[in-house]
This record gives sequence, structure tokens and C-alpha cells, in this order.
Amino acid sequence: MAGEEVGFYETVVEPLRQFSKDSMHLVKKCTKPDRKEFTAIAKATGVGFAIMGFIGFFVKLIHIPINNILVGN
Repeated sequence: MAGEEVGFYETVVEPLRQFSKDSMHLVKKCTKPDRKEFTAIAKATGVGFAIMGFIGFFVKLIHIPINNILVGN
């Protein structure tokens, strides 16, 4: 019975305890971005969304005529 308790502790409790410890360490190290860093991240994200949107638009633009040729509407 005592061997099962030690096995349970080593396999379940200890990894959870270590994960909790590591998570708290990460949260304590994290800082909020300042205004300059936030605007840079927001601009980069916006540019990424725009690029992906244009790629999707052009793929759809090319797909429609090819689909009409293949299907023959």
C-alpha cells in the first residue's frame, strides 16, 4: 500500500507541483508591453492580417475562372 502512495506521488503530484512552480515563475517574470512595443505588435499583426486577406482574395479570384472552365457553367 505504501509503494502505491509513493508511485502516485511521483507520477501525479510531483509533476503538477513542478508545473505550478514553473508557471508562477513565468508569471512573475512577465511584464506588460509599453505603448511603443504594443503599437509595433499591433502594426505587425495588422499587416499580417492584410497580407493573408490579399492572398485569400487572389486565390479566390484565380479559382473562380478555373472552376467555371472545369465545370462548364
